[in-house]
Amino acid sequence: MSIQINGIQQLGVGVVNTNESFAWYRRHFGVDIEVVNEKAMAEYMLPYTGGQPRKRHTVLAMNLQGGGGFEIWQHTGREPLSPDFEVKIGDLGISAGKMKTTDIEKTYDAFNKKGLNLLTSITTDPSGRAHFFMKDAYNNLWEFIEYKEFFTKTAAVNGGVLGAIIGVKNMEESLSLYRDILGYDKTMFDKTAIFNDFAGIPGGENTYRRVLLTHSDKKNGPFSPIFGSSEIELVEVHERQAIKIYEGRMWGDPGFIHLCFDVHNMNAIRKELNSKGFPFTVDSAKQIETFDMGDAAGNFAYIEAPEGTLIEFVETLKVPIMQKWGIFIDLRKRSPHKPLPRIILKAFSLKRVRE
Repeated sequence: MSIQINGIQQLGVGVVNTNESFAWYRRHFGVDIEVVNEKAMAEYMLPYTGGQPRKRHTVLAMNLQGGGGFEIWQHTGREPLSPDFEVKIGDLGISAGKMKTTDIEKTYDAFNKKGLNLLTSITTDPSGRAHFFMKDAYNNLWEFIEYKEFFTKTAAVNGGVLGAIIGVKNMEESLSLYRDILGYDKTMFDKTAIFNDFAGIPGGENTYRRVLLTHSDKKNGPFSPIFGSSEIELVEVHERQAIKIYEGRMWGDPGFIHLCFDVHNMNAIRKELNSKGFPFTVDSAKQIETFDMGDAAGNFAYIEAPEGTLIEFVETLKVPIMQKWGIFIDLRKRSPHKPLPRIILKAFSLKRVRE
């Protein structure tokens, strides 16, 4: 593979109110490092926003225990439209976010004491790992998985994004992207059954083919020590017709809107994906030299996976640490194949939002 993927940068979450949702995710999921907070116009997502630029309020935030971050995204120029049906596991698109925790019992007990919406007890997945499912205050499904890898200790009872569960309509077609192109080349399990660990979640009573993928390589991009390893679980439901999660709605409406990868060399990625039948459907580099999101800058692009999931690629060129002091990381002056020093990465703690 000629393209460089450095890890999952963030999972996009469409919400009704960015400020309220950011406060909830800070309080309960420890996503308290505010990298970007911006109100502006989404000008380049026209294929997915009804052909018009849309006003938006976006927060990009991280949990410094490690893992991908959250892009919390709100339409501010129109009323966000929630699905008019219950999203079930295996519906087409991202049906659940995966989160890391180094101590599954501690996380479960903390959530239970807070009265959060726990859907299952702690069980084991088909690979033998301890995990549980819950819903957040906005009806999004989350899986928390015991995962000993972390970047740094924080007060939170869990880490950041490990990956996503994605409903697919044809497993082999979707594997051609996630496994063969995006580099999730290691299969942790591939099983078809009615799964006991799905009992309690919407659609959990059905038969599924589940394929859990991770990557065999160690990521070495500038922010890879924070992102860490990641995984994608593809699920294909039997016995019922899967529904497209965003049918009749816009990108940015409530739910999981995209999965975003941190990358290097957007030109090489564009060329490779186009040659393999996945052309960019959004390409900021063709419209502007770099995106400007507050004081962050870079290029971004999207493709559509075979099942319709939107996959984002972001090549970050500049990121703020402390804007008021003029402290930035300019990645154009550094090797794209070498992680930033830990002391620099830990400086993101200066951007922690405290309650």
